[in-house]
Amino acid sequence: MSADEVMRPGAGTRMVELSRGEALHLLASVSLGRVGFTEQALPAIRPVNHLVDQGAVVIRTHSGSALLKHSMRSEVVAYEADDIDPTTRTGWSVVVTGVATRVTDSEELARYQRLLTPWSGAAMGDVVRIEPELVTAYRLVSTP
Repeated sequence: MSADEVMRPGAGTRMVELSRGEALHLLASVSLGRVGFTEQALPAIRPVNHLVDQGAVVIRTHSGSALLKHSMRSEVVAYEADDIDPTTRTGWSVVVTGVATRVTDSEELARYQRLLTPWSGAAMGDVVRIEPELVTAYRLVSTP
């Protein structure tokens, strides 16, 4: 393979659409993703850690976050995670779109707070659940 082929986007790979089940399985295999929502009528994206529980994406946040405000109004957000090798250009990408809601049940809240450790030292006492309504996922695979 020449240097031109390596640098050309998509050279030697093809996209394969994945099932919802495989997409959620891949999403559960990583802990970092990006949540997208609207802030002051503009798109906003934040990196966050997550877990997948019973098909829902769960993240922790702090009480003043814009995401928490959206979840209190049960608004639609998007969540994306991927694992793509920049050298081989193979891997996968998953996007979940659904309604974000604040977890208020005390037992559920305590469970998620045990399972999901925030990365920063900030107080992240709130938990948001995203129920997937639309799941799109692709695997980039090498072509012969």
